[in-house]
Amino acid sequence: MSTSTEYDLTWELDSLYPHPESDEFGRLLTEYESDLQQLADDSEKLPAISVEGDAPARWAAFLERCADVFARTEDLHAFVGCHAASDAGNKEFQRLEGVLAALRPLIEQVSTNIEFPFRDVDDRAMNAFLGADDRLAEIGFYLRECQRNAAFRLPKSEELLAAELDVDGLRAWSRLYDRLSGELRIEVMEKGEVVCKSPGQVSLDSPERSVRENNFFAAQKAWASIADSCADALNHISGSRLTKYARLGVQDHLDLPLRLNHMKRETLDTMWSTITERKPMLKKYLDTKAKLLGLARLSWYDVTAPLPSSEPSGAARLEYDEACGIVTRTFAEFAPEWGEFAQRVMADRWIEAEDRSGKRQGGFCTGFPTRQQSRIFMTFTHSEDSMSTLAHELGHAYHSHVLRDQPLLLQDYPMNLAETASTFAEAILGDQQLSVATDAQRLSMLDRMLSDAVAFLMNIHARFLFEDRYHQERVDRELSAARLSELMHEAQQEAYCDALDDDGWYPEFWVSKLHFYIAGWPFYNFPYTFGYLLSLGIYRLGDELDDFPEKVRQFLIATGSHEAEAAVSEAFGYDLSEPAFWQRSLDVVEERVNQFVELAGD
Repeated sequence: MSTSTEYDLTWELDSLYPHPESDEFGRLLTEYESDLQQLADDSEKLPAISVEGDAPARWAAFLERCADVFARTEDLHAFVGCHAASDAGNKEFQRLEGVLAALRPLIEQVSTNIEFPFRDVDDRAMNAFLGADDRLAEIGFYLRECQRNAAFRLPKSEELLAAELDVDGLRAWSRLYDRLSGELRIEVMEKGEVVCKSPGQVSLDSPERSVRENNFFAAQKAWASIADSCADALNHISGSRLTKYARLGVQDHLDLPLRLNHMKRETLDTMWSTITERKPMLKKYLDTKAKLLGLARLSWYDVTAPLPSSEPSGAARLEYDEACGIVTRTFAEFAPEWGEFAQRVMADRWIEAEDRSGKRQGGFCTGFPTRQQSRIFMTFTHSEDSMSTLAHELGHAYHSHVLRDQPLLLQDYPMNLAETASTFAEAILGDQQLSVATDAQRLSMLDRMLSDAVAFLMNIHARFLFEDRYHQERVDRELSAARLSELMHEAQQEAYCDALDDDGWYPEFWVSKLHFYIAGWPFYNFPYTFGYLLSLGIYRLGDELDDFPEKVRQFLIATGSHEAEAAVSEAFGYDLSEPAFWQRSLDVVEERVNQFVELAGD
């Protein structure tokens, strides 16, 4: 760690819990296991949903214990996960991840026993039950969610067996992918030497096309070496899910991800159909960028490339301290509370940003509810994109921050609404930077903004199409690595409006994208697009609404206690199952495309 920086590049974890390899942590883990086991045992004795006798009081007391144990569950998973992400090769951290994963059936047992009694409860009985104890009324949304989730439960004995089998099944395949990708090294040439790097250290944003191309093919070669194992993991993760879906009798493989995101199928269909109608505008951006780069058409490794610059050599390198300062000042200009929070996160070392080998790929923000803190994991690569990632993850942390005093069972929010805060934070940063830029700087900034638009409206659409189609085929058979690559190629061509060079696609992208391998969240893609467009539309409302930062804050609090459509409708008055809001958000993207083309002189 450099001593010349104002902000440390590594996070501080020791104040949260004792080191995972210490005896003290072992004792804490043993105590947690005991409490969780007792909670699971007691969940078997819950009374029926009724206002008779002491049933409401027993339920309220039990749910208070659940809140405590669930909070510690999140803490421990986050703590071990942070250590494992920053030291991907540490076998003890991997073992502890396995230990915690092995306790998952107990969590499932508790959740199952909470939700099952609500399967046959009608609205009248539910209202009476919630009115019988103030503690139940306070978490009414959570209990109504239990009622809705009960439809996705197998018969009790089967549900508990499935949870136990998942430890060595679905979740084991997910952990296998984490180990394979964490241990993967990519050989690249630097200054005449072949060096090995973690995937997160190999970028495609170099101004030199030869470097981007070499990095791309080096990464492609490395990922190809584990493609067959990743295909096995993907087949068995999706196969496990489909087996359960078949027994539930749901419409299809989208029912559960829609439920997890607290949204309706009509909303998802409207969002994608509106995007499909409007996104050819991005082809105009991609064609213009290709000309600026001196290319007939872009390849995959050109999409995020910086534009040619007349700036002096080295001027584009962004130092971490500078990025932290820009983000903090920009947030403070939007709302003092945002700036103060960002400053606290950086000063108190909640962020792991060091660029070094041995880290897992990607970035995340994870919460510690008992400590009312978060931690952010990323790799800062001295680029504008890294600064956007910093703002993005700070948005996640702020979301958790405003929910910290809510009842624990109302602090959880679906992924699509979680992404609203993070992409909203990026919008704050992007528009503020754009407003003070020169024309040359604006062109570069618009390029980054539109690169994000391509990611959310094209790249993620390709991921969605791919995942949708391989689930359809997986019903009948396992898919080979070659077939998965074919499906990805087709999805990319459709999602990108065939805008890239004929030889410029990345069919093996499915191997490297960890989101396909997350056990607990199928379709870890469309919520990003939802959050991106929702944040653009809401941010545009800032010119129309008084006390806008406070309205945003209240909306974020509501995400823990409302369905997605209801949260937006109550806060801002839009029906997300209709195209109007999505068209409004896409108007912002089109305005940026037109500005980019005009500035480029095309």
